[in-house]
Amino acid sequence: MAGILNAIDVSARGLSAQRAKMNAIAQNMANAETVETAEGGPYRRKRVLLSENKKSTSFNTFLSQADTKLARTHSAHRTGATRLEGDRAKVSNVDYREEIDPESSFKLVYDPTHPKADEEGYVKMPDVEVINEMVDMMTASRAYEANTAVISAAKNMVKDALEI
Repeated sequence: MAGILNAIDVSARGLSAQRAKMNAIAQNMANAETVETAEGGPYRRKRVLLSENKKSTSFNTFLSQADTKLARTHSAHRTGATRLEGDRAKVSNVDYREEIDPESSFKLVYDPTHPKADEEGYVKMPDVEVINEMVDMMTASRAYEANTAVISAAKNMVKDALEI
């Protein structure tokens, strides 16, 4: 049973990371032509970096840190997970963080009629390639689907085991 909970745990972490990637990509696409932001200057491309956190945590610890309705439910509703607090029920965590792409620069587009054009008629535009963002969105979407398939398979295994 601990293996199934570990599979769900790992996939849940993957879902969170892929959701963050899709949100950053959606922001990039929405601001592909934004020449003025609140911070000043054109929009800078965002990206989400994933990394392994070597520190292992339990499902309950991860759930208590999550901002979900399930995290606020009474701990007695998760008694199966509390009995599996041994080393077998711990998995390494995936860390992700959103940052402004350090390699992001600006494209110069010649448009002398634009209100933000410089004296030579060039406008600084964000260096966001919509095609690349769509490919990244499809990749993140497929990874999200794969994680939901793992959770669904684990749920079906538990359901089938209970029917025996």
